[in-house]
Amino acid sequence: MNDTAAQATDRAAVLDVISDVYKAWAGNDAEAMVAGYLPDAVSILPGSLSDGRDAVRTRMAAGFAGPLKDSSVLDEPLIVRFPHPDTAIVVSRGAILPAGQTESDRWVVATWVLTRSADGWAVAAYHNCEA
Repeated sequence: MNDTAAQATDRAAVLDVISDVYKAWAGNDAEAMVAGYLPDAVSILPGSLSDGRDAVRTRMAAGFAGPLKDSSVLDEPLIVRFPHPDTAIVVSRGAILPAGQTESDRWVVATWVLTRSADGWAVAAYHNCEA
């Protein structure tokens, strides 16, 4: 496989991990949401640091039981880069859609860092801020 084909395959695999996160979000399933996170993954949201997959799971389970119940996410990948063959950086534009909504005027810009191991691609870090 040439570099272009390998990069296309890696790009698709990385975006599949992120897609799986948001599919789990739509199901309000915190456990499935963090299945693609490394055990020591870090998630930073405005005013919130979750250090480790368990902390992310706990934060999201609380959100799904409260203000995020039955919500979903719009996510639009803008940039996918591979600074190293086993490291991906994805920048995306996203918005939380409360239950029953299909549009949003409150967007964030997110940065995802994923790494590849023998088990495949996994989220190492996530950060977002208002767009």
